[in-house]
Amino acid sequence: QVQLVESGGGLVQAGGSLKLSCAASGRTFSSYAMGWFRQAPGKEREFVAAITWGFGNTYYANSVKGRFTISRDNAKNTVHLQMNSLKPEDTAVYYCAGKPGSYSNYAGGYNYWGQGTQVTVSS
Repeated sequence: QVQLVESGGGLVQAGGSLKLSCAASGRTFSSYAMGWFRQAPGKEREFVAAITWGFGNTYYANSVKGRFTISRDNAKNTVHLQMNSLKPEDTAVYYCAGKPGSYSNYAGGYNYWGQGTQVTVSS
């Protein structure tokens, strides 16, 4: 069982930066692939980034590649999403998610979810 709690969301101007954090509880965290998803009003939840549990391989949606960086600290049971050069279209509720085994960019493949944190980018 893994419980996830996100933090770090807020309001930022376009071009600014935010760093999201996801604190995980559960002794199996280090064996989970972790992902970040987002959902804007009226839209489906979409994949943002993911990181594997073993080598820490990272994967990104094309829309955030080069601007966002996902990282994890297994010793501290945390996952971070550093977001730079933010755009108004990045505005959404951001969710941390975890799944055992290999990574996925499909929301339905994740077993555990946080409550979400709002990110708002003003133009």
